[in-house]
Amino acid sequence: MSKLINRQFQLASRPAGEPEVANFKLVETAVADLTDGQVLLRNHYLSLDPYMRWRMNDAKSYAAPQALNEVMVGGTVGEVVASKNPLFKVGDTVRGGGGWQLYRLFGAAQLGLLQKVDTARIPMSAYLGAVGMPGVTAWYGLVKIIHPKAGETVVVSAASGAVGSVVGQLAKVRGARVVGIAGGAEKCRYVVDELGFDACIDHKAHPDLKSLLQALKQACPAGIDGHFENVGGMILDAVMQLANPFSRIAVCGMISGYNGEPIPMAAPQLILVNRMKIEGFIVSEHMEFWPEALQELGEGVASGQIKYRETVAQGLDAAPEAFLGLLKGKNFGKQLVKLV
Repeated sequence: MSKLINRQFQLASRPAGEPEVANFKLVETAVADLTDGQVLLRNHYLSLDPYMRWRMNDAKSYAAPQALNEVMVGGTVGEVVASKNPLFKVGDTVRGGGGWQLYRLFGAAQLGLLQKVDTARIPMSAYLGAVGMPGVTAWYGLVKIIHPKAGETVVVSAASGAVGSVVGQLAKVRGARVVGIAGGAEKCRYVVDELGFDACIDHKAHPDLKSLLQALKQACPAGIDGHFENVGGMILDAVMQLANPFSRIAVCGMISGYNGEPIPMAAPQLILVNRMKIEGFIVSEHMEFWPEALQELGEGVASGQIKYRETVAQGLDAAPEAFLGLLKGKNFGKQLVKLV
């Protein structure tokens, strides 16, 4: 095959505070010829996710920091364009960790990172959102940590995002009253009118704890039994003040502190007073539950029961700006980059 040119974004420098476009650099290289056992993936969509901001720091965390001068990590879905491995043939649609680039060559030892997907009933892009890592994250935090019972109240922060939107819909199926927290009136309307949440609070309209707490009290007259946390900070403080005895909080993200800001907790004594369970989790550490989660999520998307929205940036060059926008809440639903 003629030489293919790969284009990729690498991490050029670590951000001090808010990241900038200058922290990334675009590199072009020739795609190497395949050897036995290898598979070449042409990425069609790149997933942009908040965890990537945390990986840009050189700090101890649940995963190694993103290496400098290496391609940015990221989930992708795309097409096998060349194969010297009997498990994959040209034309297969595959989900994997292709990174911020057009092509990725997978060796035989890396094929566990690839999963064939069926696009007959589910759009390719959904495998990076509602039927992908964000969807499974929502499912695990809700089903395995919050365990909602019919009639309980579940609150979801970042409710219009790729994870939060699925949390609320799954909680409604299980008979819970679901209250979202999102940024802006348009997002709140979407959460209630399209996703079926019982209420949604616009945190931009409630910039201080007293105001947010009052709005949350009105939306949660019976208190809060479960909370899916993506943000932290003032939102978590407000939720904890309304938490019922034996309430459960699944901690998925703390985006309010991703740029290094401190996130003090206003009233940690409430954990004891209300005998609360607060559990952080990383969905990649619970792979044994992925098949069960993906079955429910896939059926839900294919049948139209689970709804989702996407913000799609066009072309690899748009990835850094789209990522910075994601961190500021400019996206609506799942943030993707279309690479073809």
